[in-house]
Amino acid sequence: MNHDARLLALSAFLKAKRAKISPESAGFGTGARRRTPGLRREEVAQLAGVSLTWYTWLEQGRDIRVSSSVLDCIASALQLSVDERKYLVSLAMEVSPGISLKEEPPKISPSLRRILQELTYCPTLITDRRHTIVGWNEAASHVFLDFEQVPVQDRNMIRLLFARKELRRLAVNWEHFTKGFLAIFRAYYGQYVDDKWYDRFLGEMKAAHPEFEALWEESEVQSAPEVLIEFRHAKVGKMLFHLTSLQVQGADLRCSIYTPVPESTTENKLKRLIGGSAILNGEAFS
Repeated sequence: MNHDARLLALSAFLKAKRAKISPESAGFGTGARRRTPGLRREEVAQLAGVSLTWYTWLEQGRDIRVSSSVLDCIASALQLSVDERKYLVSLAMEVSPGISLKEEPPKISPSLRRILQELTYCPTLITDRRHTIVGWNEAASHVFLDFEQVPVQDRNMIRLLFARKELRRLAVNWEHFTKGFLAIFRAYYGQYVDDKWYDRFLGEMKAAHPEFEALWEESEVQSAPEVLIEFRHAKVGKMLFHLTSLQVQGADLRCSIYTPVPESTTENKLKRLIGGSAILNGEAFS
């Protein structure tokens, strides 16, 4: 992300988060009719203990000096989560780990590959910080896609979520499912401010998929969501999973594990899929 792009991202993020805060939750009465949702700039400035002019310049993306203590006050005023605070600091102070990613996807270790194999009935994906899929197990191939048939250059989970009809139909709430991946992606985007790949990729996605920009501009940030996800699989119907996202220590990789909900029939359906006994004869699965 170059200098100007970083400031634009900062501006968009601050505006989006300000618009989502109700005046009542911040201690302000409804009072006179408001022209825009959320807090006013002067209210954020008041809560943060900074001048309106300074905060306006910050939100406009002007190149001004900031300190961590002041950013902490801004984060509190905007009720940011821990992940969102990190994202704010990375954009406002141009914090970068100074690590560049090679064009070729990183290889996963033999021990991590063994873990993939052992998670027989837990669909699992391993992705890098660009959401490139670098590893998966058999269960994931049955639930999501046969990734082996996807060209290496197209194995990006964000791209696939928008481009492949199978994935659009899979999640009962596709937008909610997709927002989770975008929240993780934005966390990486803020962390690696020097990697120009992100801006190129975002430009490509906005041009190819009009609905992408609206979801991206919601500016959600989350590094490790744990959520309940409902799929409607083409062969076996309803499947319920708990998603757990783990960072692989010693490597810039993420392991996303979809664990079947114990009280559901999901694991049995996975066994049928993997065993090749699922049939397409119009049988309904609940």
